[in-house]
Amino acid sequence: MALIVQKFGGTSVANPEKIKNVAQKVLQCCAKGNQMVVVLSAMAGETNRFVDLAQQMQAIPDPREMDVILSSGEQATIALFAMAIKEAGNDAISLLGDQVKIRTDKMHTRARIQSVDTDLIRKHLDDGKIITVAGFQGVTEDDDITTLGRGGSDTTAVALAAALQADLCEIYTDVEGVYTTDPNICSEARKINRISYDEMLELASLGAKVLDIRSVGFAKRYKVPLHVRSTFIDNEGTWVVEEDKKMESKPVSGIAYNKSEARITISKVQDKPGIASKIFTPISEKGIVVDMIIQNTRAGDLTDMTFTVPRTDYEQALQIVEQVANDIGAAGVSGSKNIAKVSIVGLGMRNHAGIATTMFKVLAEEGINIQMISTSEIKISCVIDKKYTELAVRTLHEAFGLDKEHPAITS
Repeated sequence: MALIVQKFGGTSVANPEKIKNVAQKVLQCCAKGNQMVVVLSAMAGETNRFVDLAQQMQAIPDPREMDVILSSGEQATIALFAMAIKEAGNDAISLLGDQVKIRTDKMHTRARIQSVDTDLIRKHLDDGKIITVAGFQGVTEDDDITTLGRGGSDTTAVALAAALQADLCEIYTDVEGVYTTDPNICSEARKINRISYDEMLELASLGAKVLDIRSVGFAKRYKVPLHVRSTFIDNEGTWVVEEDKKMESKPVSGIAYNKSEARITISKVQDKPGIASKIFTPISEKGIVVDMIIQNTRAGDLTDMTFTVPRTDYEQALQIVEQVANDIGAAGVSGSKNIAKVSIVGLGMRNHAGIATTMFKVLAEEGINIQMISTSEIKISCVIDKKYTELAVRTLHEAFGLDKEHPAITS
């Protein structure tokens, strides 16, 4: 007998008929003798509907109350799923985040999981029930409802799998797995059969939308085997696992892009200790995540500081930086939302030379200017003008041979 955690996204449970289909898929797995814990998202479109309703009440909705309304979508889905299981003759029970005691911090609308109490789930599993848990939500130590932000149901599923020491966590979605890049903009993209936790972490952080980065972090930390697969096709998907030597033979495994960032520059800042802290501390205190940071030295003791933030946080971050610029005597602040980040990722970067050169050359040949560059051991990211995103992705995908079974090796 295996304990399996399965997660189904919004498109998989978009209407009652699809919820019934998911119930049948879960029952087939249960019939093989497995214990089942099923995490569900809200029905497709529900979260956006709640956001629209909230914005009709407040220009900037109160975060606590926003979490109360956002969490109701998953509550409906799990109840309907439990009813479908019972109608099929099996026993099931739906549980909310506060019932499971998925404890989070107090950062409303983007909370982070701190602990999971598995006692109630284990009790119901021992009673032979299929458990369905609301994804995307938790509860603070003060019993306030929180939500986990975009991709939060993935995080719920993997956190539960880790806490329960599950044998497997399956993430069901509307695609067959993780691809070498977005197949919607590159028809030559191929499904990846196996990818390492580290590569998946980079891809998720850089804009790949198949898995939430926090879910991959949990999986890596607790060694949870992840299987990303389609709800609608029974083919095997992509396994996210610990790295092996074979993975290092590929210089580049995938290409990610992110059109949801913005760039902010604070000009003519004094180049001395403590200035960076004064700029970034008030931003972090508002829960805004800063990504790439570049410092350009000017003549004398002045410098320009350029960094990227999520586009949804751009206006707030800009307001904060303008106040900081005034406090520290900077010359001014500018920004742009018309940027995109294109990245290549691969374990093989550790031992294959010339990869960065190839990337820069390919972009230059297409007349694409690089505004910012960031690197790690297994990734290279470039900020470019947003209008060139698709062109950059397709040309890089071809340049590194990702359309072929055995990608090109650059030396």
